[in-house]
Amino acid sequence: MDINATRRQIMMGLTALLSAPQLMARAGDAKAATKPSRLRVGDTVGLIEPASASDEPFQIQLVEEAIVAMGLKPKRATHVLDRYGYLAGKDKDRAADINAMFADKEVKAIFAVRGGWGSARLLPYLDWNIIRANPKLLTGFSDITALHMAIAAKGGFVTLHGPNAGSAWGKASWDIYREIAFEAGTPTFTNPVGEEDRLVQRRWRTRVLGTGNGKARGKLLGGNLTVLTALAGTPYLPSFDGAILFLEDVDEAEYRIDRMLTQLGQAGVLKNLKGVVFGQCTDCVNKGNSYGAFTLNDVLTQHLGGLGVPAYQGAYFGHITDQFTLPVGGMAEIDADAGTLRLLEPVVV
Repeated sequence: MDINATRRQIMMGLTALLSAPQLMARAGDAKAATKPSRLRVGDTVGLIEPASASDEPFQIQLVEEAIVAMGLKPKRATHVLDRYGYLAGKDKDRAADINAMFADKEVKAIFAVRGGWGSARLLPYLDWNIIRANPKLLTGFSDITALHMAIAAKGGFVTLHGPNAGSAWGKASWDIYREIAFEAGTPTFTNPVGEEDRLVQRRWRTRVLGTGNGKARGKLLGGNLTVLTALAGTPYLPSFDGAILFLEDVDEAEYRIDRMLTQLGQAGVLKNLKGVVFGQCTDCVNKGNSYGAFTLNDVLTQHLGGLGVPAYQGAYFGHITDQFTLPVGGMAEIDADAGTLRLLEPVVV
């Protein structure tokens, strides 16, 4: 036996394996997401601003009062009141706040104060060794999608796509958040019943997209369509193979929704999904001449209705006053015909 030849073959195999990061990433994505600890009354939670800046300190005061009303203790990150142009501080400073909150043993969970734009800019400065070693519930939506996706790709634990700390936190939002984050519940998400004085409900209706109706199970992955699409081609987007993709957006004309879904399709994100849920697309109407234009339903049906998987639109999440809290990385079942989404297991321990 040629021992040197055998050694060369082993080394060549190891080199090929280590030079295939996409394969390695997909293998990691297939693992079940780690469950962070549930929240308990009296816990300290960190407040971060990873994206746009708040207008004035009074907004942070209101946020802290809301956190106290939840029975929790707010702890501001060092740079929460910073401002750098339209951002809440420089990229490295905002990233340092996130790293510090994950490393802080006193902090049990993390809330993003608001969205806007900027979370994607700080992703290269996050310390993934610290974050992976300290899985904590991160809550937020809109631009916070960048953090949810990056953690799904590199952190491996569940986060919560739900109201930002600075959101309205109406009764519907708070009740569902408490059930998931505090009580380790497994709710079924059903749109509210409309209160219009009509024979047939028109508001908060769901619609099946194409012929892909029925039920499907998989890991929930998604968030804001614009932010998620901007991560395509980066190391911060997880594999969506076997996932249930959920999407929402705000103030995007139909042709831009069309463009983004086209990109996701051509990037392979839509290829091996188990199901799709499109929530609210607030103010997603072409402000110009719409004669002969596609409607939002047309665009969604063209891109999502033909995937051959259960798909529906109109779920109660997105840029609305109240919304569902969806666990990114949690296992769920959707029923496109009924317009419901059910958690299959608790996402906290």
